[in-house]
Amino acid sequence: MAGVAESGVVDAVAARLPRLVTDDEICLVHDRALLDQVVAVDADGGGRLDPDTVMSAGSLLAARLAAGSVLTAVEGLQESEQYRSAFCVVRPPGHHATPTDSMGFCLFNSVAIAAATLTDAGERVAIVDIDAHHGNGTQDIFYNDPRVLFASIHQSPLYPGTGMLDERGSGVAVGTTINVPLPPGATGDIARAAVDDIIIPAIEAHRASWLLISAGFDGHRADPITELGYSSADMADLVGALAATVAPGRVITVLEGGYDLDAVRDSSAAVTAQLVGERIRPEPPTSGGPGIEVVRAARDLHRNP
Repeated sequence: MAGVAESGVVDAVAARLPRLVTDDEICLVHDRALLDQVVAVDADGGGRLDPDTVMSAGSLLAARLAAGSVLTAVEGLQESEQYRSAFCVVRPPGHHATPTDSMGFCLFNSVAIAAATLTDAGERVAIVDIDAHHGNGTQDIFYNDPRVLFASIHQSPLYPGTGMLDERGSGVAVGTTINVPLPPGATGDIARAAVDDIIIPAIEAHRASWLLISAGFDGHRADPITELGYSSADMADLVGALAATVAPGRVITVLEGGYDLDAVRDSSAAVTAQLVGERIRPEPPTSGGPGIEVVRAARDLHRNP
């Protein structure tokens, strides 16, 4: 929120408090057993869901509000043509939560819940995940669903160890999952090449009516638990290029990971400005890192399946 305040465009931002996600909405993408486990741990005052994911007494409320925030954004954009996009500043993140398991700091998959709500209403959805970690939960949820295009640019090797080039969807949905696993040190120009050469053409071919961006800011070079080389300017450039692929008022950016607070603040400022059509760059974009051969391999795979 400090980044939003420092974006220079606060006069163009309308803040909304999120509603709570309902149990039925959660169960659009998660098994009831997952919800029951999270509720049971909350009833005990908190506890561990997996080796990485610990609930405090406030975690269930926060997770319900995080998922509800993305739905609030969908509803707000549908209700008014005044707004061109939304930025959901939420925690916990969601993209590791699978149909059956909460994991990787994620309780519920907020982006997936919104995507399922939209597809059930007849929309075609593209989800692009720029978090440094692969969004394995989102991929699992939509791996067999041709209505949802899922594309991820992430570091590999890195937790959770998924997101290889050959993970492309299943059955009638082959080709609607795109993974670009970049090596440590990859810079913003490499990620931008993946967006320009692979992901934007895929979004256009998918005829997406809504775009949901899982905007983890842990790809920033200052992040303490990852090894990518992006800057806050790169985050904004990626979001800006992606946002242009669908109509105004149909773009939602959702905060996922990010563990250096200064990097999260600066990236939030740059992305907020970008979403309202302004250019704020707290630091320059980056270039010259490794990984272009991965982008070329992914491009060739998806052009010649």
